[in-house]
Amino acid sequence: MLFNQLITPAMCLLLLASQYATAGPMGFKDSFMVMGDFNNNWRESFINYAITPRDAFGVSVTYMRSDDKTKTRTLEEVTYTRLLHRWNLPNSQANLWFVGGIGALQGEDEHVGKDDNFSKTMFTPGVQFDYETTRIYFAATHRFYRASDINHDFTSVRAGFSFYETEYDKTQPWFVLEARNMNSLSDKIEITPMLRLINKSFFVEAGVNNSRQPRFNFMYIF
Repeated sequence: MLFNQLITPAMCLLLLASQYATAGPMGFKDSFMVMGDFNNNWRESFINYAITPRDAFGVSVTYMRSDDKTKTRTLEEVTYTRLLHRWNLPNSQANLWFVGGIGALQGEDEHVGKDDNFSKTMFTPGVQFDYETTRIYFAATHRFYRASDINHDFTSVRAGFSFYETEYDKTQPWFVLEARNMNSLSDKIEITPMLRLINKSFFVEAGVNNSRQPRFNFMYIF
């Protein structure tokens, strides 16, 4: 009885949601997560499999292009995700993640009168911190994208809020604002307001960034 009284309805919803369509880069044990992030200069898709409640292995393909369109990169990598720590608070949850990989980078740099093509091995270790309730959400990510003579480190900060609470099996709309930048490929911070729709094991996001480029993201856990 005492335990049941301590667990509020909002916390129950949060605990259920934490297993499904959350900010985390992996799902629950024995689940697959498929995720995609697409706009003109950045296209990423990956799938991973959670072998434990804290560990997942997967593969990822990422396309990167500079703002002036003179540099293009394609990265195919094997990834590893680890939940380093989780804080279960009275009506919220916070997580610290390690996300990293190693893979083959194909690149092309356009110069006046010639093009340089290259292939290199790239390492991509990084961390993500996220905090969420049933009404607010925050996440910060920094990931190193390093190869010989290349530094494309990626930084992202996002925050959002839900318009109203819903039952677990209903679609919940959110507003999310993200600022991100990739070193040596963009001289400005990309800012994108997005509408997010969450329902059980998936979410979709859509918006237009400050360069008037469309953005679409999705995630599905099964």
